[in-house]
Amino acid sequence: MNDNSELPGDGKQRSNSQTGSSDTESDGNTQQSSATDHTDDDQSSPSIKDVATVPHKAVIRPEDANTTITSTPIVDVRNLTKTYVIGRTHIPALQGITLRVYQGEFVAVMGPSGSGKSTFMNLIGCLDRPSKGEYWLAGKLVSRLSNDELANIRNHQIGFVFQGFNLLSRSTALSNVILPMVYAGISKEEREQRGRSMLRLVGLGQRMNHKPSELSGGQQQRVAIARALVNRPALLLADEPTGNLDSRTSLEIMAVLQALNDQGLTILMVTHEHDVARFAKRQVAFRDGLVVHDEPNPSPDSAKDEWTKLVNRTAAEHKVKVTEEAH
Repeated sequence: MNDNSELPGDGKQRSNSQTGSSDTESDGNTQQSSATDHTDDDQSSPSIKDVATVPHKAVIRPEDANTTITSTPIVDVRNLTKTYVIGRTHIPALQGITLRVYQGEFVAVMGPSGSGKSTFMNLIGCLDRPSKGEYWLAGKLVSRLSNDELANIRNHQIGFVFQGFNLLSRSTALSNVILPMVYAGISKEEREQRGRSMLRLVGLGQRMNHKPSELSGGQQQRVAIARALVNRPALLLADEPTGNLDSRTSLEIMAVLQALNDQGLTILMVTHEHDVARFAKRQVAFRDGLVVHDEPNPSPDSAKDEWTKLVNRTAAEHKVKVTEEAH
C-alpha cells in the first residue's frame, strides 16, 4: 500500500493545534534507523484501506446472550472503587464499577467532566490503583500487583494512544515506534521488522524516516497508534484520540481504529464527543462515578465512508468555486 492509496487523509491538512510533538515530550537519544523506505514492502502488507471496507458487526457480550460464558474477558472489573483523599476531604471518583470487555469489542466510554471516565481509564491502564475492588486483565488479577509488575503489564499488555501525540520531535517515525520495544528487551532486528510492519499497517510505509514536524496531525497520530501496537498488546486504550484534530482528520483516525478493530484488536476509547462514539460497537456512559448507560451499537457508522463523502463534497465545492472565478 503506497501513500497515494493509504487510508483517509494522507496529511496535507493540519489542525490549528498540530504543532509537532506534545508540549510534555522529552527528547532523548533514540535509536535512529539507517534503513530506507521501500514501496515494495507496502504492497505485500495488510491494507487498512481494504480492511476498512469490511462491514462492521456488533460484538454481543456473552452475559447478554442466552449462552454459556466460555471466553475470558480482556477487561473484567468488579466493584471497582476509587476515592481521592485531599486533607480531610474524601472525593469519590468511582463508586463500585462492574464492567466486562471481551476480545474484539470496540467500546466508547463517555461522560461529562468529573464523571469518572478518566479515572476509570487510568485504572484500566494500570497507571493508578483502585481503593477497593478487583481488576482482571486477560484473566490475570492486576489490581494487587507491585509497581514493577504493573510497569511490565503496561509495556506488554496495553497499548496507549493519547490526545497529544507524545512523539520525540528529533526522532523519525520509525524510531518513535520502536522505542517501546527497546524497553521490552526485543532484539534490534525484530524491532526494525515490527516497527516497519506497524507503520505500513497504518498507511505510513513511505513516511518511516520522516520526523514529526514533517508529518500532518493525522499522520502523527497514526505513528502513535503504530507505537501502541508494536508490543502486540491485548488491549488498546485511546484517550480522546481525536481531541487535537479537525473533523476531516478525526474521521481518518477513526477509520484506522475501526479497521484495526475489524482485524480483532480490542479497543477501549474515552471520548466526550458523541460524533466520535458513534463509530464504536458499544457505548458506555459514566456519571458521578457510576455506569448509567451500557448498550451495544449494532450498526456503527463507517468513518471511512464518511471521510470519502467529505472529500468528494469538498472537491465538488472547490470545482464550483474555480468555475465561478473563471467566469
